[in-house]
Amino acid sequence: MYKILVIDRCHFSRNGLKEWLNHPDYFTASFSVTGIDNLLHAREHILQWQPNMVIADFYSFMGELHHIQQLSSIFAACGNTTRLILLQSGHATVLDDYCAMQNSWRSAEKSLSLQGLRTLIQEALVSRPPFGEPKPVTPLLTLREERVLSLWSEGTSNEVIAAAMRITVKTVYTYKRNIRMKLGADNRFSLFLALPETMAAG
Repeated sequence: MYKILVIDRCHFSRNGLKEWLNHPDYFTASFSVTGIDNLLHAREHILQWQPNMVIADFYSFMGELHHIQQLSSIFAACGNTTRLILLQSGHATVLDDYCAMQNSWRSAEKSLSLQGLRTLIQEALVSRPPFGEPKPVTPLLTLREERVLSLWSEGTSNEVIAAAMRITVKTVYTYKRNIRMKLGADNRFSLFLALPETMAAG
């Protein structure tokens, strides 16, 4: 049985793909399909579950991305053994340029016909190298840094973050400094600015 992870903010896209992939008239292979709508949890899910394929719509998360480099941990987790298909619902120059430089297996429009998507999925499964190869996973942010960033983006105070993570307030400041350095943010405010509208045009 092949394992497929769908990363998409849209509930209907996740469930629709799951139903379609498990329809006996379209595929002879059996699939175990899981959907996730949280980028911060996606990397850990990939590393633990080791899906054969990831189908992701990163464009649907554009409003939540503080910096495009946040996607690096997902690309790294897929490595060379998990096929990553980008099934994007829209275009943003900063996202398109970044994804073009990464190791995604294929990129397609979300409006792709079901027959076209079926062909893409079958080609991905046939070309997938076997598991067991070491994955050189070097995520940009550690899991604890991702947790701090998540709480920080929600407006949580340093004291509450420290209590929630059972660390000192000084350690929270250290995590925040490291996050800014890794994401190339000039200051703490630039992390939470939406990506420029001028970059949203494809």
